[in-house]
Amino acid sequence: MPAQTETPRPAFEVIEPRHRAFPVVINSPHSGSRYPEEFLAASRLDRMAIRRSEDSYVDELLAGAGALGCPLLKADFPRAWLDVNREPYELDPKMFDGHLPTYANVRSLRVAGGLGTIARIVSETEEIYAHPLKVSEALARIDTVYKPYHRQLRQLVLETRARFGLSVLLDCHSMPSTARTTHGRVRPDIVIGDRYGTSCAAALSDLIATQLAARGYSVSRNKPYAGGFITEHYGQPQRGLHAVQIEFNRRLYMDERTLEKTAGFATVAGDLAAVVGNLGTALVDGLLARPEAAE
Repeated sequence: MPAQTETPRPAFEVIEPRHRAFPVVINSPHSGSRYPEEFLAASRLDRMAIRRSEDSYVDELLAGAGALGCPLLKADFPRAWLDVNREPYELDPKMFDGHLPTYANVRSLRVAGGLGTIARIVSETEEIYAHPLKVSEALARIDTVYKPYHRQLRQLVLETRARFGLSVLLDCHSMPSTARTTHGRVRPDIVIGDRYGTSCAAALSDLIATQLAARGYSVSRNKPYAGGFITEHYGQPQRGLHAVQIEFNRRLYMDERTLEKTAGFATVAGDLAAVVGNLGTALVDGLLARPEAAE
């Protein structure tokens, strides 16, 4: 009897609610924790050190919110392996053995900081790779995972707009509790990024901030995170496509040293479900004008 081969697991998945009740799409692009063995073998770091770049459990924090009536797209691949919150070809030539294609963006600030589409570092300073990568390896990750991920996200956003007349993308992330560059200053509980008002209607980010503050969270707007490539690329409010980045302080729900959940996890998850539910109700009731009504 011929040996059976295991079907490869998908790199990402969509968690669909029983029915779509309101025009929200939730995205968790950095919570993936399935590390390819060849990636770990090529790294100079151990698994725990590499995991410092994960947005651990963000997909689980939002699962209850998604179940209320909106799809949740989550990455299963790790951010340290491939970052879909970047342009498709933000690549650092110093990382590779060979010449990058001429269309690669090798001069972005994110590349300079070591955090391009294929990251060079984790935890702000730790180099990931022991040796240069082949250019073909980077391009393969982009072709087989990055591009399909964005096709799926684009489909969800456009389907939502077609069904409801508008779409609100909540791009969800986590952040360390302190900033190394500011003498260990403690960060707020939550940072809402709307590209300084360009990626969504003001009423949307205002409502999210108000709802979170009412539940006792300290909320900052656009500092230190105004939104990355996803927020910028998918946020086109004049077309009925709104995008907000939301960063959660990890100390709210996990031990940053051991990466284990804490007792606060259930509270935060419940609060987020309530906020997204209230947002959905407000959208259905006409919080934002449809593009046709605004013209």
